[in-house]
Amino acid sequence: MSRRSKGLSATLITGALLLTSLGLGGVAVSAGPPAPHSAAARSFAATHSGHALAASVAGSPEDPDGDGYIPANPPVTGVTPATQDPPHRYFHEFQANCSVTHTRPDDPIVYPQQPGKSHDHTFMGNTATDAYSTTASLESGRTTCKAPGDLSGYWMPTLYNGDQQVLPVGPQVIYYKAGVTDYTGVRPFPKGLRFVVGSPTQSADEFRHHPGFVEGWECGDSYFNTEFPATCPHRADVQLNIRFQAPSCWDGKYLDTPDHKSHMAYPVVKPGTNDNVCPADHPVAVPMIEFKMAFPVNGDMSKVRLASGTGHTFHYDFFNAWDTPTLKALVDHCVVGGLQCDARGYDETHPQAGAALNEHYELP
Repeated sequence: MSRRSKGLSATLITGALLLTSLGLGGVAVSAGPPAPHSAAARSFAATHSGHALAASVAGSPEDPDGDGYIPANPPVTGVTPATQDPPHRYFHEFQANCSVTHTRPDDPIVYPQQPGKSHDHTFMGNTATDAYSTTASLESGRTTCKAPGDLSGYWMPTLYNGDQQVLPVGPQVIYYKAGVTDYTGVRPFPKGLRFVVGSPTQSADEFRHHPGFVEGWECGDSYFNTEFPATCPHRADVQLNIRFQAPSCWDGKYLDTPDHKSHMAYPVVKPGTNDNVCPADHPVAVPMIEFKMAFPVNGDMSKVRLASGTGHTFHYDFFNAWDTPTLKALVDHCVVGGLQCDARGYDETHPQAGAALNEHYELP
C-alpha cells in the first residue's frame, strides 16, 4: 500500500484539525476539506497554516513532491509499546550541551527552501542551519554542542527586550530522557527525524495545559507562568528560564508529516497502572527532549517578547543529525542504563559505570 492511500493522511488535512491546531476549534467549516494529499489539500494547508502546520508545498530535496510526508527508510515495523516495569531508577538521561550559533528568520522544517519566511529563530547546535538545511547538509556541518557527533539543529523563537535580542549565553541544557516507564525500551532517534514542539498559535490555556509544559516561564521565586513575569529580581544570578518537553513516541513510519507533529505522540497512562507507555499507533519509544533555556534578562520585563508573540507562543524545533553510533552509545549507556549523565555520558554518582564518550566527547 502506498503512503498516499494510508488512513493517516485523512486525519491530517481536515478542516477541523487544521482549525483546532490554529486555536480556532469550534469554527464551522461550510465546505468539506479537499481530498487528502491532493494539490488542493496542499494549497488549503498552506493558505490556512500557522507556523506549526505549514505543508512544504514548494517541495525540498527530501520531499520532492511537496506533500509534507518524508518516509523513514527503513521504517520500524513489528513494534508493540514496551510495557515492562524495570527496576526503578530515578534518572535515565543525558545532556546535549549546545550554544547559540546564529539567529535568522528561517525554518527548514516548516518553511523548507523559503528563506526569510519565518519569524526570527535562535539556532543552537549545527552552525549551518538555515532554510535550505537537509539531513545531508547538517551531516556535513559543524556544531557548537560539546559532543562533536551531535550535528542536530535546535531552534526556538528569538527573545527580545524591546528591539534588543536576548540570546542564551554559553552551553544550554537539552535533556534526552526516558518519557516512558520502561526506560529499557527507548531507542535512538532515526537520522533525519524532525518535529515541532508546541505552536505559536496556541492559546495561553493550551500552553499551560500542554503535555510538554513543565514549569513555564520562571525567574527568581516566580514559577508556572504562561506569560513573562512583570518583573524579575534585578540580580546578576537571576535569568528568565523555561523548561518544555517534547513527545517521545514515534510512529516508525515518517521522519516528518505535514503538520510536523502527527508522526510523534506523548506517552499515555496504561489503564489500571501509573505507567507511562507509548500509544499503539506510535509504538516506538525514543528519547524525550527537554529544552531548559536560560535568557540573561531581569528587572523590568514589560518589553520582553518572543519573535512569535507573547510568552505563551513559545515552541521549538528539532532536526536530528546525530552521528548514529554516538547517539546510540549515549542512549544505551545513560537512558537504557538508568543513569544521570552529563554530555560525556558520565554519571558522577555512579562512577563505576564509566562514560559513554571520552574526554573529547567522542566515542573511545
